[in-house]
Amino acid sequence: MSKKLKLTTEELVSLLKSRDQSGFNYLYENYSGALYGIIIKVITYKEESNEVLHDVFVKIWNSINSFDENKGSLYTWMLNIARNSAIDRLKSKSFRNDLKNQSIPDFVNDSTTLSTEQKHEFNEVQNIVNGLREDYKVIINKAYFGGFTQEEISEELGIPLGTVKTRSRAAIKELRDLLKGFKNSL
Repeated sequence: MSKKLKLTTEELVSLLKSRDQSGFNYLYENYSGALYGIIIKVITYKEESNEVLHDVFVKIWNSINSFDENKGSLYTWMLNIARNSAIDRLKSKSFRNDLKNQSIPDFVNDSTTLSTEQKHEFNEVQNIVNGLREDYKVIINKAYFGGFTQEEISEELGIPLGTVKTRSRAAIKELRDLLKGFKNSL
C-alpha cells in the first residue's frame, strides 16, 4: 500500500474488520509513531516500549470489532489501548523485576522516531489538552501522558478521589467535544 494513499477512518476500520493485511499495514505506517510516543512517555525504556507497541497492534487487530465510532474516534480508541497497555506493563511484576536487574537505565524521552505528520497530530492533541482549564489539564496530563491512576493523582495532588473522578469525567467530556473537529482530519 502506498504511503501517499489516504484512507478515511471508515475505510481503515472496514479493512481491519475484514482482516485485510493492507489495512493493518496502513494502520502501522500511519499510527505507530503516535502510539509509540504515548507508550514511551509512560514507560521511558525503549526496548520495553517497542514490545508494548507490538502488543498494542495485536490488541487493535484482535479487538477492532469492539471499536464503536459513536463512543469516540479510532485514534482516541487506539491511544487508550496504547496508554493502558503501557500502564499494565509498567505495573507488571516482570517489568519491575527487569528494572531491578538493569545496571544503567535507558531513559528515553525522544520523539525523533515520530514522523513529521505524527508529531503534528500528537502536538495537536497535546495543544487541545493544554487548552483545557488548568485543573482538568493537570489530571489529563497525569492520567494519559504520565500513566497515573486516579488514586495516584488524588494522592499526589492532595485532593479527594471523588474530585479527581469528577474532573476526569468533565475533562474527557470537554476533550470529546474539542476532538470532534480533530477526528475528521485523521
